[in-house]
Amino acid sequence: MAVPLEVDLPRDHYTVEDWLHLPETVGQRIELIDGSFVVSPTPLSTHQLCAKRLVRILDDAASHDLEVLEAFGVRTANEVPVPDVVVGDADVILGGATVLLPEQTHLVAEIVSPSHRQRDYHDKPRIYAGVGIPTFLRIELAGIAPPYVEVFHLRDGAYTLVAKANAGQVLELTQPFPVVFDPARLVGRRAA
Repeated sequence: MAVPLEVDLPRDHYTVEDWLHLPETVGQRIELIDGSFVVSPTPLSTHQLCAKRLVRILDDAASHDLEVLEAFGVRTANEVPVPDVVVGDADVILGGATVLLPEQTHLVAEIVSPSHRQRDYHDKPRIYAGVGIPTFLRIELAGIAPPYVEVFHLRDGAYTLVAKANAGQVLELTQPFPVVFDPARLVGRRAA
């Protein structure tokens, strides 16, 4: 059962401390972006399936000192975005963290939602690059031969595209660990 979100409103600017004091919620994601709480409902099934399968692919390839999670916050000085998938330091995650700090975060992935295109293409990559997260993945579930995956690495404070692949092609990641997969594995029926 969902718990009502009890926050003193109205307020024109929220802080990371405000976000940290929110109650646990079920079925929604609450992010702090540009001083505002952004509440998103549970994503569509295809979005959830893609996130789950990406976690599985990354988790199978990850080194013992890293863990892979779905929908876990990354705390910056003024914001708390919640990537669809995040790779972070195992010791921190296994220690029961509420959020990851940027220096504990090695990869973030966003699965583009039609209603959040601006956020997934501009706002979140800006935030992640600004705090130094080394690898950013963006996954499109629409268009020609979806899913389409782009891999960006941080260079001189901005993300540079280093790899991309559609379903039926091979995508290779080198950071934070080597992994090779066909984006088609992220959606559709499981292989027999």
